Amino acid sequence: MNKKFIIFGATGSIGSSLANELYSNGLDCHLVGRNEGELKKISQKFNYTFSVCDVLKINFVESLLKDLSETQILGIAYCVGSIDIKPFKLTKANDFVSSYVLNLVSVTEILRTFQDNLKNKGSVVLFSTVAAKKGFTNHSIISSAKAGIEGLTVALAAELAPNIRINCIAPSLTKSKIASSVIKNSSIEESIAKMHPLKRIGAGVDSAHLASFLLTSKSSWITGQIIAVDGGRSSIA
Repeated sequence: MNKKFIIFGATGSIGSSLANELYSNGLDCHLVGRNEGELKKISQKFNYTFSVCDVLKINFVESLLKDLSETQILGIAYCVGSIDIKPFKLTKANDFVSSYVLNLVSVTEILRTFQDNLKNKGSVVLFSTVAAKKGFTNHSIISSAKAGIEGLTVALAAELAPNIRINCIAPSLTKSKIASSVIKNSSIEESIAKMHPLKRIGAGVDSAHLASFLLTSKSSWITGQIIAVDGGRSSIA
């Protein structure tokens, strides 16, 4: 039986960096994402298998079950997310529902489906945001959804121990496609970078290094943790 890690959101900045990180350590992965063209490029580069999948669609896990029927899952990284920023008075109920489904509900469907496959010391890495604990203007949608991820992390870490470990990474703003609406030019990037004690915006590899560690047995005594990768913004900014 094949033994693989699964990366959801594999074409994003963090997901693709994680694929590279695991490949450099000689580990096999199955990539999941919505963009078939981008998935093919990454899969061919690393000789990884992949599934085209939209986690917002009903019963999306059924196709994954078929693709992974002969696979022992060593770990899952859910690198899917969104940046929903707008003044609270302009938000609608559907904004919160959509963000909650994408960031939290879909991952619960994944973990229920693959729980038995993971129970032989499997590891799960979820992603929150610095904004879940540190208040930022116009972040009510994404902050509340990601705060739910942090709650899910500690609840499942307790419930699924000792068979499955669950940890969460909470990055600050990271250069990525979804962040392009925020980082519109170099002057904006520079001003946001100055808000961080380490004076730069994050890169996908910053979180990928930690995610790789948390997925493997190197972190076998770590579970239920929310770990900031945020240039110091959550604690000393």
